[in-house]
Amino acid sequence: MRQVDVVDMVEGYLGEIKRYVRVSRGRILFKDPRGEVLIERLKDSVVSAFVGEGDLSRVYVWIDSLKLLLDDTSRLLGGLGWSFPKEFKGFLGDPRAHLRRKLFNYTFDLVRGRMQVSDYIVKARQAVTSSLRSNVRSLYQAWVFAGIVYHLALQGATIVYPEHRQILLERSGRQRAGVIPPNLILSLGSGELSFYLEAPRPVGWEDTGDLRRVWRLYVSLRPDMMVYSGVVLNIVNLDDPQNPILRPNVVIECKETGDWFRRVRILKGPLSRPMTAEEWMSRWIEGLWEGLGEALGVSREEVGELLRGERRGLRVSEVKLLNLYKETFKPDIFIVVSEPKLDHSVKRELEEQDIMVFDEVKIGDRGKLREIALTLEGIAGKQGASPLASLRSKIVEALGSNVTIDELMEALVELGEHRLEELLEILRSRRSRGDGMIVTS
Repeated sequence: MRQVDVVDMVEGYLGEIKRYVRVSRGRILFKDPRGEVLIERLKDSVVSAFVGEGDLSRVYVWIDSLKLLLDDTSRLLGGLGWSFPKEFKGFLGDPRAHLRRKLFNYTFDLVRGRMQVSDYIVKARQAVTSSLRSNVRSLYQAWVFAGIVYHLALQGATIVYPEHRQILLERSGRQRAGVIPPNLILSLGSGELSFYLEAPRPVGWEDTGDLRRVWRLYVSLRPDMMVYSGVVLNIVNLDDPQNPILRPNVVIECKETGDWFRRVRILKGPLSRPMTAEEWMSRWIEGLWEGLGEALGVSREEVGELLRGERRGLRVSEVKLLNLYKETFKPDIFIVVSEPKLDHSVKRELEEQDIMVFDEVKIGDRGKLREIALTLEGIAGKQGASPLASLRSKIVEALGSNVTIDELMEALVELGEHRLEELLEILRSRRSRGDGMIVTS
């Protein structure tokens, strides 16, 4: 809809609304129920003007496809459903209603006379389009993740974590204990896979000393998905001055916009604002300083300006940014999943950087994700099943029912208490032989 038409539409509704409301001390008082109805119609019309019925219809189709995939995947895994971020859950429930809610405060300010029509249109457009863009991105990421897990479930994968068996698509508040736990751990015949979505994120801290240790997590890049071979219950690794998280086996980036490979992003600075001169001279900062320019294709001086906060941002192509992710996290495998078909030159550029490309992966086409699942299945046994996981598999087979890691640990503690002398003898024997400690990941 043209700008002039949007202005006429908003002014028309506003004139009608004022016939049925009055404003007293900043409050809207309805003289007639038709005033509330008209306000809702205004918001609905604004959503339609900025999004379009065709785009909204496609979103509803995508959501139906995702919900069906989520149900099928949960059923195959024996799961108890999925847990969503609050924002995304509202969008999945009703996209149009969700976008209308973004206009609540602006619309009431407009009716109360605290906002001009021109300002209202600018803010409303930004609120609606940014919310739609963000949620469609989450929708595509969820489709890719669930589709991969679906194909692994078809191969017989079972849930190891979380123990409550509700698959997590959100990370809200899950880092408060100072660790970053996985969203999902699957057990396959050859080993396990640990999935982390949009990590790393900041962990809990109590004082300045803690904050200085976890600061790198506030400024770290955040891949869409990281996958680890084995049971990995925490990826925080603050003792490594080069990288605050464990190196993943696989990184997966999802690209849903039709022209993402032509886009340029502003990489905003400063990337890190160290709190002391010593921190500035740390190996992590020096490593970032040296390697960032090469990965992005810009000069070392420009990177220095960005790091120090002297430069507001660098213009970086999305394709170059993928290489930065790859060079930062150094996974064994880096995968890009693209909704649109990529130009041959773009695909070749990525593949020359040892980036695996899966393009034309559409929401609704589950088959496109099968090859990615098989790739991950191949790395599941890279480290071999952990001793604890191997024991769990034997117990599950013997019982004929699932046993969670927590249940197994509780049972082992109880067994150790009942047969303490035998446990002590095993420990003494292992130490005398010089055996290493048993690890769970």
